[in-house]
Amino acid sequence: QMQLVESGGGLVQAGVSLRLSCVASGRTLSAYTMGWFRQAPGKEREFVAAIMWADSAINYADPVKGRFAISRDNARNTVYLQMNSLKPEDTAVYYCAARMGYGGTTYREYDYWGQGTQVTVSS
Repeated sequence: QMQLVESGGGLVQAGVSLRLSCVASGRTLSAYTMGWFRQAPGKEREFVAAIMWADSAINYADPVKGRFAISRDNARNTVYLQMNSLKPEDTAVYYCAARMGYGGTTYREYDYWGQGTQVTVSS
């Protein structure tokens, strides 16, 4: 069983930056893809970014390309989501997720989830 714990959310004004962290435990991540998803009220959970642990390949959703950056720290078993130039439409609960295998951009493909961290961006 894998445990994922997110942190770093908050209430910020548009244009500023936040960095989310996700610490993974219980599994070796070498065969996993780590993803970030978000869910706004009344909307389906949507893909934000993913990093493939095996080769560090990265994938982003179009709305965040050029503003968000996903990265990892092998020694700390931690995945980060650096969010720059935040917009009110980025407001959502952000979830860290993991799946055994390569890639994945839909929430149904992921096996493990964190509890989520709220990000609220005011205009």
